[in-house]
Amino acid sequence: MSTTVLHNARIVDPSRGLDETGTIIIRNGSIVASGADARNQGAPEGATVIDCTGKTVLPGLVDARVFIGEPGAEHRETIASASQAAAAGGVTSIIMMPDTDPVIDNVALVEFVRRTARDTAVVNVYPAAAVTKGLQGQEMTEIGLLRAAGAVAITEGRHSIADTQLLRRALTYARDFGVVLSHETQDPYLGISGVMNEGLYASWLGLSGTPREAEVIPLERDLRLAALTKGTYHAAQISTAMSAEVVARAKQNGVNATAAVSINHLSLNENDIGEFRTFFRLQPPLRLEEDRLAMVEALRNGTIDIIVSSHDPQDVDTKRLPFADAAAGAIGLETLLGAALRLYHNGDVPLIRVVEALSSGPAKIFGLDAGTLKPGTRADMTIVDLDEPWIVKEEQLRSRSKNSCFESARFQGRVLQTFVAGKSVFTI
Repeated sequence: MSTTVLHNARIVDPSRGLDETGTIIIRNGSIVASGADARNQGAPEGATVIDCTGKTVLPGLVDARVFIGEPGAEHRETIASASQAAAAGGVTSIIMMPDTDPVIDNVALVEFVRRTARDTAVVNVYPAAAVTKGLQGQEMTEIGLLRAAGAVAITEGRHSIADTQLLRRALTYARDFGVVLSHETQDPYLGISGVMNEGLYASWLGLSGTPREAEVIPLERDLRLAALTKGTYHAAQISTAMSAEVVARAKQNGVNATAAVSINHLSLNENDIGEFRTFFRLQPPLRLEEDRLAMVEALRNGTIDIIVSSHDPQDVDTKRLPFADAAAGAIGLETLLGAALRLYHNGDVPLIRVVEALSSGPAKIFGLDAGTLKPGTRADMTIVDLDEPWIVKEEQLRSRSKNSCFESARFQGRVLQTFVAGKSVFTI
């Protein structure tokens, strides 16, 4: 029987509204005590004792939007390498998008992901299944069977469903099977040729732009359908002030909807593209500074529920190209917490709200046993020094791909150690 004791730690647990100095006791992979009332109780004989004076213990982070190359593009990322990157970033649970080759659109592929994760990953990996076969937007998958096989959500990943009737039917099935439909909202026609945010800067660079309306128009449609079907809808990532207003209004009207924002759209704006820096080509594109500030405020007030990394590894062959030809996407598992803590250090968002959006929030939306430090739960947690400065260096990134938006960025707040089911899976 193995026991680990973390004492003198600042414990931040949004699931209980807790921010206090205390002790956490882990026994056989589960939390048996957590909080101030566990202090000064001593440690069982043979226990591993970790002094966390000056350190903060957070619930293991939950990243609800992670793209992995396996199967089909293992040179970009494998489930094993993504899990190593996640552990280094304090992320103990990830939801894997179905954008693979072949697409995760049948029971066999869901079982493949779960089996491979069990055998090779050091963190918890939960598969999300495709809404339509092959992500083609035409024929629905067997949602009930996929749910029964272990899919925690249905989604089109990077794609948007244009067929309104199909989306209505999918929301109805999702409601009946108790699964969340997560959807990226990008109009397939309005911004089909755009490679960055439409505006003056795009004109200066001579690049075609995608208007903000390309995101908000299908989002409004989706929320209307969610109200009609009473389905559970999740906006996979929003990036504009208009989108935040639409989500806020839907919530006020009682729609069963939630929304996420990527850490990139909380931290960066279109000016970061500079002179055609392709690591900053993202989907949706980086927006105006006013939109970034609106995203921060929407996160603070609860309009946006969670933060995701939108981890999307791309290799040299797809990124070292002219901006318009480069693939969209950036890695983000290892930098997720560091970038999010900027919001806390800047005084924009309280620490407990930042941690909630990264842990208990996504766990609640997708029904995962994660994101909490309550006694009796699995001991997934991370020890963080909130004040330690560090610089993101390419050679230290554990992801197979190195296309980070935050290369050479300076962060304050570093993951020191990560536990999954009481086992240390990362130590600095």
